Amino acid sequence: MESGGNNPLQLRSLNHISILCRSLEKSLDFYQSVLGFFPIRRPGSFDFDGAWLFNYGLGIHLLQCENPEKLPKITRINPKDNHISFQCESMTTVEKKLKEMGIQYVKTRLEEGGINVDQLFFHDPDGLMIEICNCDNLPVIPLTGGETVISSCSRISCNVQPQQIQQPVHINQ
Repeated sequence: MESGGNNPLQLRSLNHISILCRSLEKSLDFYQSVLGFFPIRRPGSFDFDGAWLFNYGLGIHLLQCENPEKLPKITRINPKDNHISFQCESMTTVEKKLKEMGIQYVKTRLEEGGINVDQLFFHDPDGLMIEICNCDNLPVIPLTGGETVISSCSRISCNVQPQQIQQPVHINQ
């Protein structure tokens, strides 16, 4: 398989991530009240419990786990664990809100070539690691193809608010 800037599958963007939940209700509350996602229509033909959420150009599909007791236990917050990351406008605001909500987090700072990137890591109700960062401080520099610098994707505004939607949003599972 070739590396570099080719696109053999002609991909356009990340559509959604699916997350198994111990409690669909707890996860719905977390992704709406903490991370600002809003529910969207989910096909009624599915024969399992779940919910679809959307914001920031990303879909999150919550799936009720058939055997919640078999999901991995929530462990300590480890920034090196698998995680999803969200860009924010103000790390100070995020940290203040997490404290107000009583959400435990780990704070780190990365320094690269005089650029500081702040990161906050915490868990969702099922132990999935969430990172909030100001990572758009770092340029995206491809390892091949010369010295071209790509601006961070987060500098493209794709934040959709629920009241702006005129028609149903359809995301294929």
